[in-house]
Amino acid sequence: MNVIYLHTHDTGRWIEPYGYNVPTPNLSKFAEEGTIFRNAYCAGPTCSPSRSALLTGMAPHSTGMLGLAHRGFQLNDYSQHLAQFLGQNGLETVLCGIQHEAPSANMIGYDRILDEQDYNMGSYNTDWTEWDMKRARTVADFLRKEHKKPFFLSLGLFNTHREFPQISEEINPNYVAPPFPLYDNHDNRVEMARYMSSAKVVDQCFGIVMEALKETGLENDTLVIFTTDHGLAFPFMKCNLFDTGIGVSLILRFPGNQRKGEALDTLVSQIDLFPTICDMLRIERPEWLQGESLMPILQKEKEKVHDEIFAEVTYHAAYEPMRCIRTERYKLIRFFDDWDKPVPANIDDSLSKTFLVQNGYLSTSKDREFLFDLYLDPMERTNLIGNNDYLPIYQELASRLRQWMEETDDHLLKGKVEKPERARINKRDCLSPSISDYE
Repeated sequence: MNVIYLHTHDTGRWIEPYGYNVPTPNLSKFAEEGTIFRNAYCAGPTCSPSRSALLTGMAPHSTGMLGLAHRGFQLNDYSQHLAQFLGQNGLETVLCGIQHEAPSANMIGYDRILDEQDYNMGSYNTDWTEWDMKRARTVADFLRKEHKKPFFLSLGLFNTHREFPQISEEINPNYVAPPFPLYDNHDNRVEMARYMSSAKVVDQCFGIVMEALKETGLENDTLVIFTTDHGLAFPFMKCNLFDTGIGVSLILRFPGNQRKGEALDTLVSQIDLFPTICDMLRIERPEWLQGESLMPILQKEKEKVHDEIFAEVTYHAAYEPMRCIRTERYKLIRFFDDWDKPVPANIDDSLSKTFLVQNGYLSTSKDREFLFDLYLDPMERTNLIGNNDYLPIYQELASRLRQWMEETDDHLLKGKVEKPERARINKRDCLSPSISDYE
């Protein structure tokens, strides 16, 4: 069986298959033909940690990817990357478009890179609509060629990363709602309309690839994974451990799927994809994996494989160490330093960020811990820390979070995690990640 891993930047669940009024008909059709996971979560809501976790099957702190690859962070061991592992097990490994697990794609170990030049992470001065469309067409051309052995193909799209494209003609920002928890004003509606236009580009690219799969008959021998790295590039989403930050799209389609057309509520993490691929390809799993295979769920043998999932942030543009444990009903978020103000460099520059800054956001303070009852408060608005009725829940989650950190050798338990010498890290009071004001 072939594997296609098609991934986007900063999409969260804001596409049509998850109930949002975002023009993604090809993804909706794909969801109907596959299985959609409604409670899938990334392991770290920033670009490199999230992708590295998915592609190694480990928590970001276990991989060494505690920050952004283009700012000086790397995996501890690139032989643990899914591409190298599958290459060693007989698949041709192919990359096209975005990767965010290494400063250079050549470090990862793909057999082939289809781009005419490597993606320059951190350089955004280009027409990203045409950039993505060209790579979708390149992948379609690759699929139409003869293949002597099965392949693992990673297609990374720049969209829906900022800067978003201009607003599509059929999208009127007057009739668009900004995503929760943003204030409903003109600028935020315009930004959301531009996000929707970006998602439309993703859908068109996805359609190009799916059409080539159908044309060639490869859809009968291919696992297709559609996902994203983390939540939208808006305040309170990306680089946050709220569900708006860690909740992701995850849709799988493969031949013989017993759960075709189903929407599953079971709790899953992106680190579960590596062992799932191993089981689907009948390859023995490597010993370093921390996730669980989803095959027992997909084969209707079990209804769940997790009682909890974990997510983390250590570095993004700036240092902001936090960890969380999420069960089906409860979530505990814990910050691991004494900085109680927003970290503005960890919020992408945008009109929505400017609105918050102009209206006093940087003067606000944040709690050091959050406890949420997600059944009663799915929007995570009421912090239950200090509520005696929830003290046993708090104690249990705190114990399980610490146990996970100990078992996975999370150095944050020993104090501040120092950045690599080569890393560029903004000061925590630096207003923008684009300002060269580093620690």
